[in-house]
Amino acid sequence: MEKLNINQWAQEDRPREKMMALGTDALSNAELLAILIGSGSTRESAVDLMKRILNDCNNNLNTLGKMSIRDLCEYNGIGEAKAITILAACELGKRRQQESPEERPKLNTATKIYNEMHPQMQDLDVEEFWVLLLNQDYRLIKKVRISHGGISETSVDIRIILREAVLANATILAVCHNHPSGNLSPSRQDEELTKAIQRACEVMRIYFMDHVIVTDGQYYSFHEVGKC
Repeated sequence: MEKLNINQWAQEDRPREKMMALGTDALSNAELLAILIGSGSTRESAVDLMKRILNDCNNNLNTLGKMSIRDLCEYNGIGEAKAITILAACELGKRRQQESPEERPKLNTATKIYNEMHPQMQDLDVEEFWVLLLNQDYRLIKKVRISHGGISETSVDIRIILREAVLANATILAVCHNHPSGNLSPSRQDEELTKAIQRACEVMRIYFMDHVIVTDGQYYSFHEVGKC
């Protein structure tokens, strides 16, 4: 029977497609390595080739990382470029183990949100609106600029805020925008937007923590004044 190459496999079985659909945890070591080398040989797919190499390493990635470029090039389908890619990946894995996890800032108060956002907002001459996506421990997952607008207001689409929260698996969110004029008082539009975001978060079961208005040196917190 003629051997199928990866392009002829069912889509859910192809390593790249499988990773996109199911995440990295769903892939075997051979499948992850096959993504790196891209192709095998005329006799076997990239996955089968990496299975064979790993088998010769007793399926131990540490042993694989100790192989030389010359050792890997002994396998049909592995040239210098692929061998270097494999060993570079093994080295990155080793270096990652030696790194400490990045400490995500904890943004559980309006003051901490202000301190996080003030450096990038203090000199703006137009309004920007940001969403801060947090995990259940109030640790920052990421912050996203939603809009960049005029001197007195900026347009905000609540659907985009919620989409970003869902994609990041955030359970808590806060929003923040600046007033280039230096006036801390929220506008009527600010008040209405805050209420609309809060209602949308309730529907999605996401905790809406705060809406913070930033000026150069001060802030206004909707949460601290009891408005969210």
